Amino acid sequence: MAKTNTTLPKKGKVEIDRDILLSIINLATKEINGVESLTNDYLPFYKKMAKPKSEGVNIQFDTNGIVNVDVYIRVFIGYSVPDVAFRVQENIKNALNTMVGIKPGKINVHVYGVACDEEIQ
Repeated sequence: MAKTNTTLPKKGKVEIDRDILLSIINLATKEINGVESLTNDYLPFYKKMAKPKSEGVNIQFDTNGIVNVDVYIRVFIGYSVPDVAFRVQENIKNALNTMVGIKPGKINVHVYGVACDEEIQ
């Protein structure tokens, strides 16, 4: 039986589009119970028009290539805000690590409101 060479080259470069990272973070955030939606209410009007895909997610890369994430959400009434924020942080960290192999630096969760069910109002 012939052996195949299974060693991989040590050098190489993998590029991941920013929109892919935004999608992963968006999905990881919306998976958490208690998150009503992502919001870009923190942005001025003209920036909302320029960045329609970001929808409540801001990604920044530092000089070492570490990804820092800011997520802006609304939480359903009746859920613990610190608990939801912690679960969002953990889910984003796990999603980035397992899907694209990135270990993020800071993951900041900003809660911009509490949403009530329409029946309650």
